[in-house]
Amino acid sequence: MPMLAAALVAAVLLPAPAHAAATVCNRYCDGRDAALSPVDRQPVASTLFGRRFVVHVNDTDAMIWGSVENGSPTDEVWLDRSFDGGRTTADSRLGFATIPSGATSRRTLMYNVDNWSTRAVGALRACGKAGNRPEISCTAWARTTWNAWDRRTAAATALMMRYNQGTGLFDTNDWWTSANSVTALIENMRRSGMRSYDYLIANTYDRNVNAKQGQFRNEYLDDTGWWGLAWIAAYDLTGDVRYLNTARADADYMQTYWDTRCGGGVYWKTDRASKNAIENSLYIQLTAALSRRILGDTVYRGRALATWSWFQSTGMVNGSNLVNDGISLSTCRNNGSTTWTYNQGALINGLVELNRLTGDANVLAAARRIGDALTASTYLSPGGILREPNESNTCSGDGASFKGAAIRGLGVLNTATGGAYNTYLQRNADKAYTANRDTLDFYGSHWAGPFVPTNHSCQHSVLDLLNAAP
Repeated sequence: MPMLAAALVAAVLLPAPAHAAATVCNRYCDGRDAALSPVDRQPVASTLFGRRFVVHVNDTDAMIWGSVENGSPTDEVWLDRSFDGGRTTADSRLGFATIPSGATSRRTLMYNVDNWSTRAVGALRACGKAGNRPEISCTAWARTTWNAWDRRTAAATALMMRYNQGTGLFDTNDWWTSANSVTALIENMRRSGMRSYDYLIANTYDRNVNAKQGQFRNEYLDDTGWWGLAWIAAYDLTGDVRYLNTARADADYMQTYWDTRCGGGVYWKTDRASKNAIENSLYIQLTAALSRRILGDTVYRGRALATWSWFQSTGMVNGSNLVNDGISLSTCRNNGSTTWTYNQGALINGLVELNRLTGDANVLAAARRIGDALTASTYLSPGGILREPNESNTCSGDGASFKGAAIRGLGVLNTATGGAYNTYLQRNADKAYTANRDTLDFYGSHWAGPFVPTNHSCQHSVLDLLNAAP
């Protein structure tokens, strides 16, 4: 069962609603009699002064109602509705009801969880209070199994609660992590067949194609690579050639920051101050992917092969078969910096794509050595569960996305090797599901638990994991 958030109890008077809630009509309109529900699932509840406040879920019609039980006359119960995963409340006091004289319970009417007409992805909770006391108790947030019928689709739907349709990005307009979120959601569409959220592809593209330096390019070459790969995935899913053209523009932009210093390689940033593993790994994957999709190409194939040849010459894949963060421009060799998880997965992904392009078994063998090292490392996989060095307790910073890229690459390698990492992937997926999940199928940073506050970066990382798991 998911971990239940503690009931919210506040010693405050009930505020009046700021405005009347707009009626949502999906299959049925808000305010439907709960007696008409064909099912009654009760995932969360809270208690206060002996009263029990319960969320009742009608999964068939994607609606929810609330109830107060073991109460007294004048006790109150209502629903709150949120369209951002419970961070704010869009509608409060829905279905407000009081226990009548001579009774001990009361229920609200049913209300829609989502708003299909506005593509708002929602959640509801039941709240209430004793009639003679000011304290309020609310349950944890809950939703129906609509667009959330299994682990993968539930995680995807939770991630969409953090999507801003107005900006086409996630949370606070984060850039490269939004690219990873888009990639994870596209893979979920491919894996699950759920196309309810495919609108985000065109929306994200249209709202951001002219941002930064245009065509999803900015001063960070790894950011450009992440976006280029997102548009490769979008092209594969939709067949829309504009996404392929943008991926090509991104790869060409990255090529302008390749030079012969230290024998080759793409710089991490346009200031040309460092050459790191991440942007070069992404460049291998992006150029190899383009070559496979452009009839008669030789240019991108050559660039992919040249980058892998250069990468090997630097020693960034260390003696333990793990990838360090970059090279020293003074020695042109491995700088010995942290073996972040995403450096492993990004290079694995690039090598699998290069193997698909060339058929070179040595390339796949190199990817396999890195995959074996990643899964066996007590530093990166303590107890067999992937963990980021200096893993955040708050899902803050760039590192919150790293494990997603790592496990995405391992999942691609797992497919290429016929399931060599099935056990590892399933172990991680099961552990995250049981130890690192709340009632809305949000996941935090620690796959081994405990659950901590999340954001889109931690969420897409687990979605990547669930996509990759067998």
